[in-house]
Amino acid sequence: MDRKTRHLKLSLIALTASALLFGCSDGNDGADGKDGVVGVNIDSTSSVQAQFTEASVTDGTVTVNFNLENANGVAVLGLNKDYDLRFGIAQLAKVSETIDEVEYDRGYQWQAYINVLKEPATPPDDTSDLTPSPQYQANVEKAGDCDDCLVDNGDGSYSYTFQQNIANVTEPLTITYGEDNTHRATLELKLPQATANAHHDWQPSTGATTDIQTRNVVTIETCYTCHQPESLELHGGRRIALANCASCHTSTSGDPESGNSVDFTYMIHAIHKGQDRETSTPDGMVPAPYKIVGYGGSVHDYGKVMFPQKPAANCASCHVEGEGAPANADLFKAELSNTACVGCHTEKPSQNHSSTNCMACHNSTDTYPGTGSAEKRHGDVLKAYVEAEAMGVMFSNVGLDGNGKLKFDVQIQDSSGAAVGSEFIETGTRVVVAWDTDKDFPAYSDASYSQRRFKLSDGSYDAATKVFTITGTTFDMPDNADGKTFELWSAVEVCFNNGGYAVAEIKMTECSDRTRSVAVKEAPYRFVWSGTGVDDTMQAAMRRSIIDAAKCQSCHNQENYHYNNGYNCQTCHTSDKPTKESVRGSGEYDKATSYAYKAHEADGHYLKYAGVQSGTVLKTDCSTCHTEDGIQLGRAPDRVWNYPNLDTKEQAGIWVSSDAGACLSCHQKYLSDSGANHIVANGGILDGMSADDARGRAAEACATCHNPAQLMEIHGN
Repeated sequence: MDRKTRHLKLSLIALTASALLFGCSDGNDGADGKDGVVGVNIDSTSSVQAQFTEASVTDGTVTVNFNLENANGVAVLGLNKDYDLRFGIAQLAKVSETIDEVEYDRGYQWQAYINVLKEPATPPDDTSDLTPSPQYQANVEKAGDCDDCLVDNGDGSYSYTFQQNIANVTEPLTITYGEDNTHRATLELKLPQATANAHHDWQPSTGATTDIQTRNVVTIETCYTCHQPESLELHGGRRIALANCASCHTSTSGDPESGNSVDFTYMIHAIHKGQDRETSTPDGMVPAPYKIVGYGGSVHDYGKVMFPQKPAANCASCHVEGEGAPANADLFKAELSNTACVGCHTEKPSQNHSSTNCMACHNSTDTYPGTGSAEKRHGDVLKAYVEAEAMGVMFSNVGLDGNGKLKFDVQIQDSSGAAVGSEFIETGTRVVVAWDTDKDFPAYSDASYSQRRFKLSDGSYDAATKVFTITGTTFDMPDNADGKTFELWSAVEVCFNNGGYAVAEIKMTECSDRTRSVAVKEAPYRFVWSGTGVDDTMQAAMRRSIIDAAKCQSCHNQENYHYNNGYNCQTCHTSDKPTKESVRGSGEYDKATSYAYKAHEADGHYLKYAGVQSGTVLKTDCSTCHTEDGIQLGRAPDRVWNYPNLDTKEQAGIWVSSDAGACLSCHQKYLSDSGANHIVANGGILDGMSADDARGRAAEACATCHNPAQLMEIHGN
């Protein structure tokens, strides 16, 4: 067929088709079809987020509307009642308590409408500190228990009608519905691949969601200061939102196997008091661990918790006020609740207490003589730390004595810069000397840390100038000292009176066995050495960035293990510090003493396998402590590490190369043969006979493959 003939035939076909279309027309042009829903199926989405849009109450029947989306804002489709979908409903009601015929205002508290009465199950093997008893527990309802409560609108929006009518709740607890009270609906959706929580606060009488009564005291972001987000996914990972927790852990809720309250305020304070929670008996103070018996009879012993915020009286570690704070951040100062007090101090904090009505005495308006409000009493504990933090340490006249020993003056100054007299200073506290601070501090063979620390009492004191003069007689200045960066680091403490009964004011006090001493917070004084003293023309070199001390401070606050002036632990706990001093007098030399080892292996830093075994803090999130480039390998090839020989338990231990040593601070006890072979094959040393041996043979290539991003990923970030 030639082109002309073919074109003619195609034209005839087109005309015929056109005529047929016109012949079949009803006279109306075809309308556009309805747009399809853009969304992702619930089984295919890797993320899910829920958001309530509306809630109402009609004759006690609660109906809520909500949307599901993925992390990109795309509608999640296909939710039905057969998924693990649950809803809760509670009201925020004004509560009072009558004690000895006197009515006390307890403020606004959440009351759940859905409750169950639970009998104790089979007790665990260890029943110590458990008092089983029937307990009410706030609960949620399952969408799967109702065939038509959940409605899918087909576009990622859904509605749910509660099975629980809230108009007349009398069993197992009486909850009186108040239409003017703030109400909270909660949602929890647990998929195999994702979890969603949501809540909605509103006032049923008006439908208002703003300018209504609230009880928002803390934020989950504050919890994340110490806790990893994934470690606070509780109840099997189903519950992840603080608002959902607060409206379910009500004042009437308890754990039947232990008999303990699980009221949110009580529970949180009791957990965090941890190992320090005690109660008073005629025979003295005894431990009062807070325990809960969980699923399958598992015991959660929170008496093993090592709460790092010391002193524990610092309410602001959780109750953060100021810009961006929740609406009721200052509620802990309202003097309405005994619950928080008893959570920490127990019902018998001393034999002088015969009542658990703490607020009757500890308030600011009708205070029992000599007591003071809870805010003042906690403030008394902290005031000494605040005062000491404003003080300073002044080093001067740094040089050499006639025997070539380092000599310097030190003066403690108050917040105004005035010198503090020795009578107010704990002269048994120390100053620590170090050099090569831009590297890894002095080699232990050159000067052990015990040779580099000096009590103020070891020096002389000039009462007129209030200056201590210290000479470092126990170590030799390093060879080729010129150009090295030195530091003088203060661990000096100043004395304050104790707070408590009838103490009107906390102030610096002459040291005695009745006072307490608090470290003066001051950064190390760093300088460059030249000839016989300080080279003022040179700037001190700084060590590579590894950890962020502010992150340590955010969890640990004012007190840590010892020497409470910040977190300069590595000045003493160098990587080459021998293992033989790790277990004093026991004859077992099975622990390294470097700072990295101590930090990585600390029980409180890795609760998955230690302490309460809750997994509440996950060490594998390197960014919890490290700076952004703080886990970069290959930066310190001259550094070597001393580790115990786990096979022979010899005091000398083994010497390990730089990057391998960092890894072993976590992995030594778990290191497989294949892992060890991998390290050695890539230039690492795991069997050094001495520091020089390990340093001389090392040719590590770890950084070739293991960059910071990969290390973060492989450690579970």
